[in-house]
Amino acid sequence: MAISTTQRSQNLGVSAIGLDGISKLYGNIKAVDKLSLEIGWGEIFGLLGPNGAGKTTTVSILSTLLLPTSGSASIAGLDVVKDASEVRKIIGLCPQQPAFYPFLTGRENIELFGQLHAVPKDVLSGRIDLLVRKIGMEDDVNRRASHYSGGMVRRISTIMALIHDPEVALLDEPTVAMDPVSRRSVWDFIKELRSQEKTIVLTTHYMEEAQELCDRVGIIDEGRLIELGPPKELIDKYGVADLEEVFVQRTGKKLREAV
Repeated sequence: MAISTTQRSQNLGVSAIGLDGISKLYGNIKAVDKLSLEIGWGEIFGLLGPNGAGKTTTVSILSTLLLPTSGSASIAGLDVVKDASEVRKIIGLCPQQPAFYPFLTGRENIELFGQLHAVPKDVLSGRIDLLVRKIGMEDDVNRRASHYSGGMVRRISTIMALIHDPEVALLDEPTVAMDPVSRRSVWDFIKELRSQEKTIVLTTHYMEEAQELCDRVGIIDEGRLIELGPPKELIDKYGVADLEEVFVQRTGKKLREAV
């Protein structure tokens, strides 16, 4: 039996995700500024920062949606520019801006994405049922998506990102606009993905979310990495009560200003 991209990469000692001096310029504005970072297999990594810090730009580069101005990035040893088509096969993306058809039901949107990812028909239905149950959308998955609340849209978007069982998941603010119960359901599911050795990059403005879920976090501001480490180590380093206080100290911005 052929081994997966993940297995080949792990056997070669290649990180799940590598960023080497990545920069992205829009005119004279540096959205990302020489960002270097390695993320290991099976790691939940939180990318934190105020609005405009470069989080979504970084995720867009990793997901092959944006070309970097300079530097290089790889997933499972595959260059996100040169090997973009291969990278897309092993990643799942929950974008900040939802990408779905409002005239279809939630289930129809998920089915469409599953078909685009060539998920076998005999597997797709069962996988939809499983993910819908895990994320708590059983009562709403057959409603037309145009009638969804913001939180429902995020949950459906998360399922769409994961329907093909990707090895690497890029989740850009997946729980924004969710009520506390729905958010906890998604947290529990993300923890379950860790137990399956999936690699996850999570952007969020909810510091309690990052503290609860992430093995490590990186705080970026003005496109630069300004702090990196496990949440507990950062909390101990700054002698504060929680990750929110670390964020405030390092960025100089209160969260209500960052959201």
